[in-house]
Amino acid sequence: MQVIFGIDVSKAKSNVCELVGNGKNEFEISNDRIGFKQLVKELATFKEHPQIIFEATGVYSRRLQALLEDYGYDYVVINPLKAKKEMDSGLRRNKTDKADAYRLAMIQRLYKHPVSQAQSQIYKQLGSMSHFYDQLTSDIVTDKNRLHQSLQSTFAGIEELFESAKGENYWKIVKQYYHCNLVVFDDSQSIATWLEGLRGMASRRAQKTAKKLIELAEKSYPAVDEKSIEAQQVQYYAQRLLDLDKKRGQVLSKMIKLARTLPNNDLKNLESIPGFAQTTAVRVLAELGDVRRFANPGKINAFIGIDPGRYQSGEMDASLRISKRGNAIARKLLYRAIGQIASAAKTNPCHIADYYENKKRSLQTKGFKKIAIASISRLLRTIYALIINDQTYDYDVAKRNQKRL
Repeated sequence: MQVIFGIDVSKAKSNVCELVGNGKNEFEISNDRIGFKQLVKELATFKEHPQIIFEATGVYSRRLQALLEDYGYDYVVINPLKAKKEMDSGLRRNKTDKADAYRLAMIQRLYKHPVSQAQSQIYKQLGSMSHFYDQLTSDIVTDKNRLHQSLQSTFAGIEELFESAKGENYWKIVKQYYHCNLVVFDDSQSIATWLEGLRGMASRRAQKTAKKLIELAEKSYPAVDEKSIEAQQVQYYAQRLLDLDKKRGQVLSKMIKLARTLPNNDLKNLESIPGFAQTTAVRVLAELGDVRRFANPGKINAFIGIDPGRYQSGEMDASLRISKRGNAIARKLLYRAIGQIASAAKTNPCHIADYYENKKRSLQTKGFKKIAIASISRLLRTIYALIINDQTYDYDVAKRNQKRL
C-alpha cells in the first residue's frame, strides 16, 4: 500500500499529513529533538519506507533534511513556486499549514516526483560557503554606499584618488585620512612615507599618490570638522570594508581548498572554460553542487530557474519568460559569466561566445538578457559534459558537438 508523508515546514513547527490508501492522518510536530523523534517513530510504523515530500524553505527545511538522511529515509524537496503551481491546478483552496501538508502529499501521489539526490558533505559545505560569500559581497556593497555618503561631508574628493573607489589600499587611506584637513595640515613627505607601508606602494608611486591626495584635499570643502560623527562613520565603514573584504577572501580560499579535495576534477574542468576565473568556477561548482545528480542539462536549467516555455515555427521563434523558480545565486553567477566568456573570446575562443555574438547579430533576437539566458543554457550543457566526462574544455571538440545539436 502506498504511503505518503506531506510535511509543511515552518519556523518552529511542521504540519504532517500521512496518506495511507484512501485514509489520512494529520498531526503537528515541533522542529526540535522531541518533534523529530515523534516523526521518526511514526515513519518506523511502516514496513516499507514511506514517500516523503516537503517544500524547500531555506534554513528551516535543512534540519528536516538532516534528520531524514541520518535515519536513511529518501525524500522529495520541491520548489515552493512549483508546488504552488501544482496545488493551484485543482488542489489548493484554503491557505492553511494543515491543508498545505495534505496537498503536498496529494501532488506527490499525482505527479510522482523523483526522490531528491542527497549530496556529499563537501558539496553541502561548498554551498554554505558560497552563500556566506554572497552575503559578505552584499554587505560590502551596502557599506561602500554608506562610506560614500559619509565622505561627502568630510573628504568627498578622496574618491578620485584611484581609478575606482574600492580595494584594500583605498580603504586604508580613507581610514587614515578620513577628513581633508588631516591631509592639508600634514606634509607631503610624511604622507608619502606612510603610503609606502601599503601593499604594492613603491617609493615613486607613494610620492605621486601623496601629491594627488594633497591636491584633492585642498580642493575639498568639508561640511563638518574632524571630530564629527560623520568623521567617525568614515573610519568605521572603512574598517568594516577592510574586515569584510578580508573575510570574503578567506572564505574563497577555503572553498578552493575544499573543492580540490573532491574525488574528481570538477574544479579543474570548470576552470578550463575560457573566461571562467577561479572565483567563478568554484562558486558555480558550489551553487550547482554535484551535477551528476541531474539526469540531463535540462534539469539544471530548471534547478536555476531558466526553463522558459518556447514556441518555434518556421521564421517565428518566441520564448516565454523564464520561471525564476530555482537557485537565484547560480543564475546571477552564470549570467555574469556569459559576459566574462564574451570578453575573453578575443584571445581565448569559446563556442559559447560564438553563439552569443551570432545571436546579437540576429534580427530575430534583441536584448542582452534574452541572448544571455540562451547562452547560459549552452554553458550549462558544456559544464554538464565536462564534469560527466571528466574532461577539460576543448574549443574544436565543443564546436563539433555544437553542430550536432
